[in-house]
Amino acid sequence: MPAKSLSPRARWLRRAALAGGIALLAAAAPALAQEAGGLTRAVNEIGGDGRPLSLSLQILVLMSLLTVLPSLLLMMTSFTRIIIVLSILRHALGLQQTPPNQVLVGLSLFLSLFVMQPVISEVNRVAIEPYGQEQIDIGTAVSRSGDALHGFMMSQTRKSDLMMFANIAKAPNYASPKDVPFSIVLPAFVTSELKTAFQIGFLIFLPFLIIDLIVASALMSLGMMMLSPTVISMPFKLLLFVLVDGWALTMGSLASSFGT
Repeated sequence: MPAKSLSPRARWLRRAALAGGIALLAAAAPALAQEAGGLTRAVNEIGGDGRPLSLSLQILVLMSLLTVLPSLLLMMTSFTRIIIVLSILRHALGLQQTPPNQVLVGLSLFLSLFVMQPVISEVNRVAIEPYGQEQIDIGTAVSRSGDALHGFMMSQTRKSDLMMFANIAKAPNYASPKDVPFSIVLPAFVTSELKTAFQIGFLIFLPFLIIDLIVASALMSLGMMMLSPTVISMPFKLLLFVLVDGWALTMGSLASSFGT
């Protein structure tokens, strides 16, 4: 059906589907997105006759990649660092299921959307809008989206982690950060995120550990060795956390750690 005969609602739904699909494909096929023309050649080969797939089949291919969305969310965005820090915070407070896992995942998801907003805006500006206006093809759109994700991951990755994986892969020296392939950036980015998350978690854990030590020492001096120090220290830790506005400090510090 020609684009002009579509209703405004149908055009909006098609654009939304293409927007999500392009961003997802850029992350699902980063190696192809980084190589000039690689994705276009792959799509043409799928067509079998040297011509690009039709719009309907392109949407079908893009939507099929939704199965890998959880892995992409975990490993290629700020989600990993945020969820680990929030989990450590809950453990430091001595709370087992409060806040519940669903709340922590929801907080991590929406804070990740806030942190990734500059990247999302960049992808929309350089890839989704030009593709929706038929100014570029899908291969170029995916390549530009991959470049935006690549830049974000490179800015959050430690040089030592990049060097480690580059040495393992026996890769040559790269002239600029843009030349580093996704096969090296991805594991280095995840390693850096894990290290940073545990460093932040350690700093959060320290004040609550001090409270546990003080309570345990007080109970020991009173001869109340059979009483669990955790039960007594939990109200004091919650009181301290509330008095210093702990949630605002934690969320703000997490967002600031990405340079947002």
